Amino acid sequence: MSALRRVAAVVAAGSVWLAAGVTAAPQPHRPGASSVARSASGADSTGADATRASLATRTLVDRLGRPLDGRGTTIAVIDTGVDPTHPAFALPGGESKIVRVLSALPCLRYGEEGPGTHEFSDDPSCVVDVPHGLTSDAGHGGHGTFVSGVAVGDHYTLPDGTKVGGTAPGARVLVISTTAALVGITNAFAWVLVHHLHPCGAGVPASVCPPIRAVNCSWGDNTAVIFKLQDRLARAGVLTVWANGNGGGDGSTSKSNYEATHDRTPGIISVAGYDDRGTGTRRGVVADTSSRGAKSDPTTWPDLVAPSVHIVSSCRTYNAICPAIETATPRNGPGPTDIATYFTGSGTSFAAPQVCAIVALLFQVRPQASAAAIERTLLRTAFPFGRGYRVIHGVRASFDKGAGLVDAYAAARALGARGR
Repeated sequence: MSALRRVAAVVAAGSVWLAAGVTAAPQPHRPGASSVARSASGADSTGADATRASLATRTLVDRLGRPLDGRGTTIAVIDTGVDPTHPAFALPGGESKIVRVLSALPCLRYGEEGPGTHEFSDDPSCVVDVPHGLTSDAGHGGHGTFVSGVAVGDHYTLPDGTKVGGTAPGARVLVISTTAALVGITNAFAWVLVHHLHPCGAGVPASVCPPIRAVNCSWGDNTAVIFKLQDRLARAGVLTVWANGNGGGDGSTSKSNYEATHDRTPGIISVAGYDDRGTGTRRGVVADTSSRGAKSDPTTWPDLVAPSVHIVSSCRTYNAICPAIETATPRNGPGPTDIATYFTGSGTSFAAPQVCAIVALLFQVRPQASAAAIERTLLRTAFPFGRGYRVIHGVRASFDKGAGLVDAYAAARALGARGR
């Protein structure tokens, strides 16, 4: 079987999928960028308000007295690709918050050796750089651009008055493009494991390109190699954050992302979806389409929820995913030529990068924390909205919302953040 045919078969079989309101094959979830959420009620609200990330960044400082914004962390986004020229990622002097873009597409060649051989390997050598400034997302849908904006997008007030911006605007993003077919995802994980301390090379200072402390996976999979790699990353202090899926469910069976929930290693986090109902508060509900675990099996339950309904994010009209997930008229960006550069969509793909960004905020407060300590803090400080919780291994949990709604402010204070 050729590599292209084998990838097509894997996607069609549903063992690998992207995560938002639209999918590449089966029906799981998809991307999101900035942090404005628009609920089904039609009212705009900010996901960062419900998670209290906006309160944290507005009122807290780290132990050196610096504003809390996620500085000091790079988030690795393994996804379709990214458009580093989007205004959401602009820095002074024409630089971008996207510190490096790589492609795992060359890893497809390993599949030519035979079914089930090297494509599912942990060889990172096939992951290569994308030329500086070029988009790796143009032909692959825009999902990665959307997700990256959720995490680190610049804060703007758009011409129509909408406020947008990522949860951790001071963090940086490294993107490994795996295309919409998610080619070379195991190779991408292996690359992060090898290079997480110096993601732009040993000669590039951490002030420009900080260490990778979190990996965002807004897609689903069930690959033994990834289980092993994410465990090794957790031991190295790098968290892996997964979108839990958009399969809905009633708890009679599990609809959760297998990779996210069945690996119980501390530092592996599964994020379900939350709907603030347009209020920007913690008085919302679990999103209707958010995947539930089986009530009878806690190993299938998500860890946390974060806003996932009608998220406004960075994208382009020529990215196929953006019009496909659109639930409102596209918004123009901050510049005169930024036409239709912010789109609205729903899915747990929007939730995962918010948690990744909150992880960046927490590492700014306590850079030497372990992955397990960061996860433990997130779970213990989550806001327990709704009912149906049980205590599992000393932690509050539920089949549909895990420990509850992630609370960036409470988590940062628990690790030592101070008021301004």
